[in-house]
Amino acid sequence: MNEIEKLLQALCPNGVPFKKLGEICEILDSRRKPIAKGKRIAGPHPYYGANGIQDYVEGYLFDGTFLLVGEDGSVINENNSPILNWATGKIWVNNHAHILKETDVILRYIYFALQEVDVFDIVRGTPPKLNQENLRNLEIPVPPLAVQRKIVEVLDNFTELEAELEAELEARRKQYEFYRNQLLTFTPNSSSNVKFLKLSDVFELRNGYTPSKANSAYWEDGTIPWFRMDDIRTNGRILFDSSKHITPLAVKGKGLFEAGTFILATTATIGEHAMLIVDSLANQQFTNLKIRKSLTQALNSKFIYYYLFIIGEQCRGAVNVSGFASVDMTKFKNFIIPIPALEEQERVVAVLDKFEKLVNDISEGLPAEIAARRRQYEYYREQLLSFNKQVV
Repeated sequence: MNEIEKLLQALCPNGVPFKKLGEICEILDSRRKPIAKGKRIAGPHPYYGANGIQDYVEGYLFDGTFLLVGEDGSVINENNSPILNWATGKIWVNNHAHILKETDVILRYIYFALQEVDVFDIVRGTPPKLNQENLRNLEIPVPPLAVQRKIVEVLDNFTELEAELEAELEARRKQYEFYRNQLLTFTPNSSSNVKFLKLSDVFELRNGYTPSKANSAYWEDGTIPWFRMDDIRTNGRILFDSSKHITPLAVKGKGLFEAGTFILATTATIGEHAMLIVDSLANQQFTNLKIRKSLTQALNSKFIYYYLFIIGEQCRGAVNVSGFASVDMTKFKNFIIPIPALEEQERVVAVLDKFEKLVNDISEGLPAEIAARRRQYEYYREQLLSFNKQVV
């Protein structure tokens, strides 16, 4: 029997009371105040909305420790629990978040307990809204203070460990980016064994496109991957499959983008890129880059994959801002690509592959460790916050 179980047996032999949120904390919604974006004066204090910090402003409305619960807009998580933000110090809160202050029940305990509450059935309207009346009526288990403190101690240890891992991952990513830029910087000189070519001389370029959604024959029972930015966000930069598929009828012109080629965003989320491991297509946000046949023996595809991080930065500095943001394609075609000896390309790739796996691989390295710790935290949170309800 663990310490919490012993405490519960001694203090709550007949179960734990469940109480409404409005009975166990103070709700300060009447003191919040929105500021239109154009009227905000920049300053040091966080300006909170439904899903976190929106800005930093001069002045503040609250000073202390508070739990913010999303009221409208982004108010619900994947597990149907409310959107929560832990806020300390001097803050400003607009009218899209409820403000909870500690009274009789430890606020940090309420923070953890609300992560186990399903609010799907009480969120209403468009945009979705968790109104104050429904918030006040949410019930959570309220064990004795000794039990609350112990639960907070255990769960804070998990969140602290995850925060440490996140900080370590961020440091590794910065280190990785530094070394990647160093390894991919080549300076022309007379003794250099590096060729420098225009991007348009290295790649054949094609535009992505979206087949008509009105024509079901292009989409129904499709088997050909059709990539969007969401696929990169979800699956990373080495793409095997997509969330959306098209049929052969949707393919036009020069056919599919070949496996081993690259896609690079030249509009919207400019500079993001991926390597294609399958014959496929992509939407119009992307330009497809295929190494010219005359250079296939001189270039390592993975070297190009890494160099596209450099190209991505150059793209973000060469944007046409009139109308819809897009890369200036004349400048794009004139970007310079270094081509060192194949042995040097392979050396660079070997070094960067190790960094890439450590900081970005979701099945290995720090991201996998963070995911494992988060699952462990969620498991123990659920176990620690499962109580037998007191029978009155």
